[in-house]
Amino acid sequence: MRSILLLVYFVSICVFVKAQTNGGNSIMGKVVSTTGKAPLEYGTVTIFLKGEKKPLTGTTTDATGNFTLTDIPAGTYVIIFENLGYDANTMNDVLLNKKDAIIDLKTISLTPQKTMLQDVTVTSKVKLIDNKIDKLVFNAEKDVSSQGGVATDLLKKIPQVSVDEDGNVQLSGSSGIKFLINGKPSTAFGSNVADVLQSIPASQIKSIEVITNPGAKYDAQGTGGIINIILKTNNTKGYNGNISLSAGTRMENGSFNFNARKSNFGVNAFFSGNKRLPSNASNDTYRVTIDSNTISTLHQVSNSRFERQGLQTGAGFDWTLKKLNNFSGNISFNSFGMHGSGITNQALQPDKNGGLPETLTLTNSDSRFNIHTTDISLNYKRTFTREYQELEAAVNNSTEHSKGHSNSAQLWLPQDSLYFGIQASNPATTRETEFTIDYTQPLAEEIKLGLGTKAGFYNIASNSDVNSYQPALQTYLPNLFLTNSLNYKQKVYAGYAEISFPVAKLFDAKIGGRYERTEINSYFSNALTQAKVPGYNSFVPSVFISKKFNEKTTVKLSYSKRINRPDYEDLNPFVNTTDPKNLSTGNPNLKPEIGQRIEMAYNRDFDKKGSLMLNLFYRINDHDIQPFIVYYPLYKVGDSLYQDVAVSTRQNIGRENNVGLNLFGDFHFTPKLNIRGNVFVFHRHTINAIDKGYNTNSLNYRFNINASYQFTNSLLAEFFANFNSARHEAQGTYPSFTSYSMSIRKQFWQKKGSIALTASNPFREYLKQKTELKGPNFITNTERKIAFRSIGISFAWKFGKLEFKKDKVENDNNLNAPAQ
Repeated sequence: MRSILLLVYFVSICVFVKAQTNGGNSIMGKVVSTTGKAPLEYGTVTIFLKGEKKPLTGTTTDATGNFTLTDIPAGTYVIIFENLGYDANTMNDVLLNKKDAIIDLKTISLTPQKTMLQDVTVTSKVKLIDNKIDKLVFNAEKDVSSQGGVATDLLKKIPQVSVDEDGNVQLSGSSGIKFLINGKPSTAFGSNVADVLQSIPASQIKSIEVITNPGAKYDAQGTGGIINIILKTNNTKGYNGNISLSAGTRMENGSFNFNARKSNFGVNAFFSGNKRLPSNASNDTYRVTIDSNTISTLHQVSNSRFERQGLQTGAGFDWTLKKLNNFSGNISFNSFGMHGSGITNQALQPDKNGGLPETLTLTNSDSRFNIHTTDISLNYKRTFTREYQELEAAVNNSTEHSKGHSNSAQLWLPQDSLYFGIQASNPATTRETEFTIDYTQPLAEEIKLGLGTKAGFYNIASNSDVNSYQPALQTYLPNLFLTNSLNYKQKVYAGYAEISFPVAKLFDAKIGGRYERTEINSYFSNALTQAKVPGYNSFVPSVFISKKFNEKTTVKLSYSKRINRPDYEDLNPFVNTTDPKNLSTGNPNLKPEIGQRIEMAYNRDFDKKGSLMLNLFYRINDHDIQPFIVYYPLYKVGDSLYQDVAVSTRQNIGRENNVGLNLFGDFHFTPKLNIRGNVFVFHRHTINAIDKGYNTNSLNYRFNINASYQFTNSLLAEFFANFNSARHEAQGTYPSFTSYSMSIRKQFWQKKGSIALTASNPFREYLKQKTELKGPNFITNTERKIAFRSIGISFAWKFGKLEFKKDKVENDNNLNAPAQ
């Protein structure tokens, strides 16, 4: 089967390399800006038969500023070139006759408008990765693999972001990331971030914003920073949309987007789905534990099967009233689910020195988890006659209903007699509501003051119903010690102020501060005492300094302070006893993690040759929260006593210091060959305040390379390889990770349609991972083998009819209002 798939894949590539040509009369050219001759994307090209007012046809420019008009009858034409933020350029008396089948207009230049309009955004050539003053933007639409992958496939390609084999994401070496969708929080990310990210088709994503040092305007939550996923929309007048479908050996997904706009009102809708096909994995775990002079060994070998699926749909609108008022809103529905089952063979040697007999057991397990979320947002934006003065108000609500089921049965071998079993059900409801107001006031030509306030309410209601097997009765009965309920309520009130200004002619600065008041009221039914969590205040300052030496070189220096509040899953003291030798529980005594980060960035643009970006950072985390394992010879849960058990929880491990650098280069060696590379290296020093003397020092590094080659105007191939070194935490080392993929895409139907072939790790079906963990009285080694090879094909189609005409000029008696 493997050989057949590889043969189909590479034969298909050979078929695609065959070039295609289009016939018929046509007009082609390239639209650029007079400033730096940068190509202009999404510029409109409209053609009129001379003497006619109604356009014959039109098109838009691509990422390189090029355009082609085909099937043009013979005649004399007037062509108008336009782009938002630029003066239009009109070309008269363009003659096309039967002898001249193709007319190349070469380069057409547009001049930037001198006056910035309130409702105009100046656009230029969109890079795959754009480094702005306070964030990094990855334009996913420019990536070949966006047709067939998922969100985590795109995250791997972003500087300072790393993704492991399970889809867990780290930003600059930290997993404390605040995820947003279209700038708004979603309760979906509170359940299982890795599963949600692997259920969002990449074809649904327009761009991903990465903010390592968020300013005062952003929430203080997330010591690692913020990752904002922007879904596709289009504000072009008329109607347009796209369809994407993918099928493969490991994953299938599809998406549909539709946008329509007339005058000052627009609507959009989308639907997308993802299916992770069932795959097998195996685990081999060997644990040695020491209690006084007793040495015990536990050997577990398991085989499991896993699958995942997700669906998202939604709609939105935006309406501009009397030029200065904009109303917008969105509603989306999300459904994610996963199912796993497995068999584990276990051998326990309770005392190697004492000669006690070895016990053999077999465990059958099955788990399911489903969540359904509804996200609603309403926004109002008011602009004024003064440039950059604006007021924004928004309300966002996200509601999640989740339900988890898990069953586990353990049998003695060789008799196959059932002696332990758990049946658990965990329904929960989560609601998050936010109210925000932001105001920007220009104080002078280059000085702006930003003010804002926010109130956030986060509520969780959860129940865990557990039945335990009673060997004497040979039946399952409710376990009152494990059954529990919790109510968790968190309120955060915030206010901020920030000011941006130039310091003489030396550099530009942006300084801000954010104050947050956090209040928590929680109830855990099975806690011995209900500890009152005191409210606490947080002040998080931020400083940004930017120096632009010329049009090509920029240096930035920034500082920010962040916090990471533990959520209810971290705090919930419910004990998961599905595997009686490996228990897990929450920690209601967790404190918020406090992080501080200093970063310096250097950016150099080499025009058509590419760009270079260097980031240096230093981060300190106090009360650092990490997963933590403690071994117990005996551990009591309710009226049950567990022997030789490892209990996993979350702890404030102590302090962690990280210092490192990230180097990213984007080089265009020829007009057809583009190579991007990223190297991320950092040193981590962990001060373990729980296990004295177990401090760690480690060097961590990640690098990737992405090469693309444009064979023809419509045929593009890409290769991507990624390596993450072993990850070092307080109690040991998590495995390194290597992946690679290749893609080839062919465009047709005047670039409105495309088909792509993709392959990930095609030469190795399984990925082997080794984990080594240790504490004062235990050592655990695990080798895991997971299916990772994937070969697939995807199809994408853009459709629509755009309006190539100017808006009518409205009569307005307010002479100070900005022009349309």
